[in-house]
Amino acid sequence: MPKPPNPAHPQPAGTAEPRWPAVLAMLAVGVSQMWLPEHLSAGPGWLWLVLVIVLTIPALVARRRRHYRLNEFFGFATTSVVTLMLILSLALLITSLPAHRETPVQLLQSAATLWFSNILIFASWYWRLDAGGPNARDLRDVHTEGAFLFPQMTMDSLKTPQGARGWTPGFVDYLFLAFNTSTAFSPTDVPVLSRWAKGVMMVQSIISLATITLLAARAINIL
Repeated sequence: MPKPPNPAHPQPAGTAEPRWPAVLAMLAVGVSQMWLPEHLSAGPGWLWLVLVIVLTIPALVARRRRHYRLNEFFGFATTSVVTLMLILSLALLITSLPAHRETPVQLLQSAATLWFSNILIFASWYWRLDAGGPNARDLRDVHTEGAFLFPQMTMDSLKTPQGARGWTPGFVDYLFLAFNTSTAFSPTDVPVLSRWAKGVMMVQSIISLATITLLAARAINIL
């Protein structure tokens, strides 16, 4: 992966990617934890939302003050925290299935919550890791290399307005990639080029498969 930008290096004016979609995604994951039944949640639901807020605020402040290394540290910390939350919640749900304590409605609600969180969390990982992350991508005028080969990267910029010249992926592009991985268990129209990305996508697919087959299928079976 390309090296992250120098913390002292100023961002080019007018080319910075908006960060609010990624922030909203992390807040949504924190809120979604409160949808889980208390005995199936990895700790109080409000705790995860508080942790997300506590880590997100200094990340935004650090970026505003152009401390990009510190911004990336808090960004990775936030994504790591919600990933841990997802894994713990899924483990609790799977281990509690033999006890038959959950109602079908609780299982369906929990499965939907985890599936929804899985998409947002891994979209955040792809967004943070691809081509050095958003801070590194902001320093480039053209996105021509990375872990994923987006269709725009293969287009002739002279013939199509969506061509590679001046184009760079945003959070929505990685969200679409994560959505396809959780539903079709494949990247569909975005080939995966790097080994780390293939490994992360395999983990996402496993979590999605476990959520659908073990939780949703059992809930439907006992309805």
